[in-house]
Amino acid sequence: MVAELTQKRQEIQLATYIGSGKLKDLSEMVQSNDADVVIFDNDLSPAQARNLEKALGVKVLDRSEVILDIFANRAQTVESRLQVELAQLEYSLPRLKQMWSHLSRQKGGGIGLRGPGETQLESDRRLVGGRIRDLKSKLVEVQARKEREVKSRASEHTVSLVGYTNAGKSQLMNTATKAGVHVKNQLFSTLDTRTRQWHIRDWGRVLLSDTVGFIRELPHHLVASFKATLSEARYAKLLLHVVDASNPQAEEQIRAVNAVLKELDCDKKQTILVLNKIDKVADPSILKVLEAHHPRAVALSGLTGEGIDRLEDAVMEALASEFAEAEVVTEAGNGKVLAFLNAHAEVYRQEFRDDTNEVVVRCQLPRHLLHHIAGPTVKVRFIERERPAPPALGEAV
Repeated sequence: MVAELTQKRQEIQLATYIGSGKLKDLSEMVQSNDADVVIFDNDLSPAQARNLEKALGVKVLDRSEVILDIFANRAQTVESRLQVELAQLEYSLPRLKQMWSHLSRQKGGGIGLRGPGETQLESDRRLVGGRIRDLKSKLVEVQARKEREVKSRASEHTVSLVGYTNAGKSQLMNTATKAGVHVKNQLFSTLDTRTRQWHIRDWGRVLLSDTVGFIRELPHHLVASFKATLSEARYAKLLLHVVDASNPQAEEQIRAVNAVLKELDCDKKQTILVLNKIDKVADPSILKVLEAHHPRAVALSGLTGEGIDRLEDAVMEALASEFAEAEVVTEAGNGKVLAFLNAHAEVYRQEFRDDTNEVVVRCQLPRHLLHHIAGPTVKVRFIERERPAPPALGEAV
C-alpha cells in the first residue's frame, strides 16, 4: 500500500460512494503515487465501481473482491474450491452488465432488435446461473455429508477453535495436539476444517477442530458458502474464541467474531475467550486491560505453550458443567441401556431390585446424551449434588 485516504460521511454518494471533493483528492493521490489499483474497504455497487474506474483511470476493487481473491489463492481442497467459486459467481452475477455495456449501443438496424451486448449478457447470465445451481447442489451434498460426520461424534467431547483471521488458532492447535497443521502469518491461511485429538491431563481425549478465520463485516455470501466448513463450530460442545492479544484492534475483532457467531446461531453456545500471543504483547498494561474487560478469559501463548495448562483447566470445568448426576431405573434385561451407560457415563453405583426385576444405576451422564436412553421402560431422576469431574467420554467409546 502506497497511500491511504479516509472520509467520514453521514450518507454515501450514490454514484461514486465518496464525495466529489474526496474523489478529486483520490485522483491526485493515484497520479502522484503512480498507483495501478485502488482498494475500497467497503462493498461497492457495480455502478459505483464503474464510475470510480472511469474517474480514476485505474482498476478499482472493493472489500469483497479482495477477500474473494485471497480465498481463491488459499483454497486447497475440492470442498473449499467449490465454496470459493460459488461465492465468486454470486458476487459477479449482478456485475455482468458492465462487462458488455460497450456493445449494448450497437443495434442491428431494426426496431426492437438488441445489440450484441444484450445478447452476450443474457448468455453469460444463463451460464453463470446454471453454474451457481450446480455448485449449490454439490455443496448441499457436501454439507449433508459434513453434518453427518460431525453428528457422528455426538458422544465425544468436541471443542472448536473460532476467531478472527490470523489470531493464531492453528498454532494453538499445533501446540495443544501436536497436529502439525499448516501455520503461516497471513490472512485466511486455514480454509478447511481439521480435527485432531487433544489429550487433556486428568480428563482424557477431546476432539479439537480448527475453522476458517473470521473478519469484520464478512460478506454474507461468504458466510453462506462456508456453512459446511463452519458446521464444526455449530455442533461443537464448546467454543474457544481465540483473540490476538497483541493486536491494537483486539476488542474490535472480538466484536466482529461475536457478530459472525450470532449470524451462525452460535452466540448462545458455551464459549471460552482465549487471549493468545501474550509473548508478543509489548506493553503488559494492554493485556491487563483486556483481562479486566474479560475476567474469565484465559491468557496464553500458542507459540511457547505458556498458559496451556490454564486453558485445559478451563476446558475441563466447562465440559464438566454439561454433566448431570442421575438415577436411571430400567428393566434388568435392558442390556442396550446398561451397555450405553457403562460406555458413556461415569457409573458409581449399581443395584438390582429382585421384587421388580429392575436395575438402578447412579451415574454422571452428559445431558446431550439423555435422548439415547429415553424409552417407556426407562425412568430418569436427576440428583442435585456436586461430584468431581468425570473422565473423558471419548476414552470409553
